[in-house]
Amino acid sequence: MKTKLILSAICIVSLSSLFVACSDDDNDTTKPVIVINEPTDGGAIKTGSLLHLDMDLSDDVMVASYKVDIHNNFDGHTHTSASTRADGDSITFTYNQSFDVNQKNHHVHDHIEIPILARQGKYHVVVYCTDTSGNESYVAKSVVFDANAEEDVD
Repeated sequence: MKTKLILSAICIVSLSSLFVACSDDDNDTTKPVIVINEPTDGGAIKTGSLLHLDMDLSDDVMVASYKVDIHNNFDGHTHTSASTRADGDSITFTYNQSFDVNQKNHHVHDHIEIPILARQGKYHVVVYCTDTSGNESYVAKSVVFDANAEEDVD
């Protein structure tokens, strides 16, 4: 009888520890952090050059992936296709690329080619970051594509 009570107590303690391990307090609810160093908000990017993307991604557990989305802001966010012709020989430029990370902290230094025929005007550079628990954050920067802007040599 005493052995049965001891075994029952061990089972109860074991089962209760399973429920404690699955409590809501252990779930990762913290969103990743995105710090975009470049491009700067309101900066001008010369068409036919490279957009310099410099940023730091971090998470309290693990960054899983990030996505860079560059799209125009000509029409109040009614987004158009990358190959759409507009204003004569210019093209409406879009960029949408995802990358796997699987690191707690990740530094990104990349260059994105802006075609010389990219339609000039206002664009958004949006970075989305997702951690391994599915939490997502994003940061958006407004830039201008301009054929007369100074070229970034970095």
